[in-house]
Amino acid sequence: MATIEADALEKVLSSIDVRLGAARRVEMDADGIVPLTAGSVWLVYVNSGAVHGQPPVAGGCTLDVDRTSAMIAVAPDAQRGVLVEGDAFLTLGRAPVTLRTEHGASLMIAELHLSETAHMLRDVLPEFVTVTGFAALEPAAAALARNFGQGAADHKSLRSGDPVICRMMAMTMLLSVIRAWAENGCAPTGWPSRSNDPFLDRVVEAIHDEPGREWTVQALAGLGAMSRSVFAERFHSALGQSPASYVTEVRMQTAKGMLGAGRSVSDTSRSLGYGSDEGFSRAFRRATGMTPSAWRTSSRDLVSA
Repeated sequence: MATIEADALEKVLSSIDVRLGAARRVEMDADGIVPLTAGSVWLVYVNSGAVHGQPPVAGGCTLDVDRTSAMIAVAPDAQRGVLVEGDAFLTLGRAPVTLRTEHGASLMIAELHLSETAHMLRDVLPEFVTVTGFAALEPAAAALARNFGQGAADHKSLRSGDPVICRMMAMTMLLSVIRAWAENGCAPTGWPSRSNDPFLDRVVEAIHDEPGREWTVQALAGLGAMSRSVFAERFHSALGQSPASYVTEVRMQTAKGMLGAGRSVSDTSRSLGYGSDEGFSRAFRRATGMTPSAWRTSSRDLVSA
């Protein structure tokens, strides 16, 4: 069973940011089907009944949690392909999936869209993240899932702040699924390495540790023990973007957390190495579509809601 260092898992979870597309409760009749299209991240929680997927959604590794003793066992290679009440799974949307039930089921289905920074999930997670016994492992998140999503009979008008609150609820469920999967033996050895290159991993870790440092390509190449040209090529090949672009993404993700915690725009800007608040604000708006002050206000409203 692979073990995951707490700080490594924390870095993965803290880097994730998604937008909630839609969330709904789905009541499936006997022999019913529900299609999940490619291109979106889908989070599914089984409220009742049983479903299976085509292709099987329990690929790679699943967790079996005894509902009486809470003992956890790892079931490799899709040993269990049927999901029942209290189970959850995540698909990254590389290909379409069809959910099927023989006797009926009730599901919570949330469609999520990855931010630019959160696209790292596609590098470090398998196509299906399946957590059987999710309700026993993450009871608080499971309680959210049971009451999340709009049913066909729901016609209540939105309250102020609902979109923000719903996004944060979806984030909580998503992070809880990934944590349960990673902490309980399904993550492969070396996870969450993005590059499978220890020299590049050292560089990525340093960027996350000190996002406000003046990271030139030359400085990063030296940290990775490579020439500038070799480093730039290997970095782009492994991570799909330039070193400068990656540094900016990490800074923007860090900025969201700082602003959400109540730090001022000026303090956040200085901490992340920007020479002026104006330059930081332009970069933040390009990355998020919001000004830093608007993000800070929306986060404060969520806390006080």
